Amino acid sequence: MTTGDAAPGLPADESGVRFDLDGPVATVTLSRPEVLNAQTPAMWAELANISRKLSGDVRVVIVRGAGRAFSAGLDLSVARGEGDSSLAKLSQLSPEECADRIAGFQSAFTWLRNPSIVTIAAVHGHAIGAGFQLALNCDMRVLADNARFSMAEVTLGLVPDLGGTKRLTELVGPSRALEICLTGRRIEAGEALALGLATAVVPGDDLEAAVADLTAAVLAADRGAVAEIKALLAGATQRTYADQDRAEREAQTRRLHDLAE
Repeated sequence: MTTGDAAPGLPADESGVRFDLDGPVATVTLSRPEVLNAQTPAMWAELANISRKLSGDVRVVIVRGAGRAFSAGLDLSVARGEGDSSLAKLSQLSPEECADRIAGFQSAFTWLRNPSIVTIAAVHGHAIGAGFQLALNCDMRVLADNARFSMAEVTLGLVPDLGGTKRLTELVGPSRALEICLTGRRIEAGEALALGLATAVVPGDDLEAAVADLTAAVLAADRGAVAEIKALLAGATQRTYADQDRAEREAQTRRLHDLAE
């Protein structure tokens, strides 16, 4: 078991991200507890770096936050500072350059949707803005009963841009997604479960065990079947019934051939 190290790149104490590997399970921990794991471009660079360094043996990735919260969102001291990734600097770029820079930020989040892995967000405390979107990019979200979601970008005059809007809309529908994004309000764990944003809600002391149980269930399933099912369901909302039926046939055919080998 490898623990306490960032993926090759910045050390964990500099990147704000910790990477632990235990066989087929990787755990990614946001590790800036003194600021409720507020996120920075350096953290996003390390998250993207981890995605490139995962071995083919990894089947489950758990994303969690150290300390009292999952993530309080964008670190405003960085966003309002003088660095190259500050909001002021981004606004000075050409539209194409700005979009390219944001695409780089998005890559820290969107790899969690890769069909070859199952990703689980273990959420406690606040998951605001970028924190909410990080959880949304995971396949499943297990919440402690003190968890709170908020899509707070609108309070800065910004839009959610880290890969969270499509998943949010798929989970709660366009009208509720609009309400959540426009108001930036806090969504408590019970409401998150009722809306379909949470896979499960458990007492805070049980969060680690609940995630471990879910991870074990995923690992007990055939790896090829898991990957096919994830891909099949991920594309379901874009397909017609006939197209989805065809996708099911094709996926099952691949599974039958693989199992026969």
